[in-house]
Amino acid sequence: MELRELKGAIEGILFAAGEPVRIDRIAAVLAAEPDLICDAAASIADELSYNGSGIRLIRLDNMLQLCSAPEYADYIRAALETRKPPKLSQAALEVLSVVAYFQPVTRAYIESVRGVDSSYTVSVLEERGLIEPCGHLDAPGRPTIFRTTPTFLRTFGLSSLQELPELPEEGEESEDQIKLQSSIDALSKAAEDTQPEETEETQ
Repeated sequence: MELRELKGAIEGILFAAGEPVRIDRIAAVLAAEPDLICDAAASIADELSYNGSGIRLIRLDNMLQLCSAPEYADYIRAALETRKPPKLSQAALEVLSVVAYFQPVTRAYIESVRGVDSSYTVSVLEERGLIEPCGHLDAPGRPTIFRTTPTFLRTFGLSSLQELPELPEEGEESEDQIKLQSSIDALSKAAEDTQPEETEETQ
């Protein structure tokens, strides 16, 4: 398959899917190496951005997705009569930070780091698609463990978790407080004004 045809096929697959598609699945369907798919996708992404297209191709870890260009978000919301999602509350940002930096984690671990019950906030983040269950811990009660999702990566403008800012050096505070504050500071730095924010009560 020629590069032009390969790029067209990738665009068509992603457009029709309307959601992230695994790179290895695309590679299998198109009988091409995953590295070639990644290179073709990067070329498509560059072309769309250079031409000022209203569409962007983004990589989310081991997946690819077509989405609208962020600079046209206001027009898209107005045309589709959708509202800009509210920003994350401090409670939601704390929970999301712990999950992002220490995943996979249980709710009990999140609560041990934060020092407060986090059931509601975990549920809100799960409903928003920012975190998801990914199995159960092999321990009494088999508690659910959580991880971040492709939606989390897209929301924070990351291609993979490796792009998360490094945690600051530890100070003299307690270990749990260091974990929480360091992860919040780093995630906030990565997000700046791009993260969604919840308006639920602080947990």
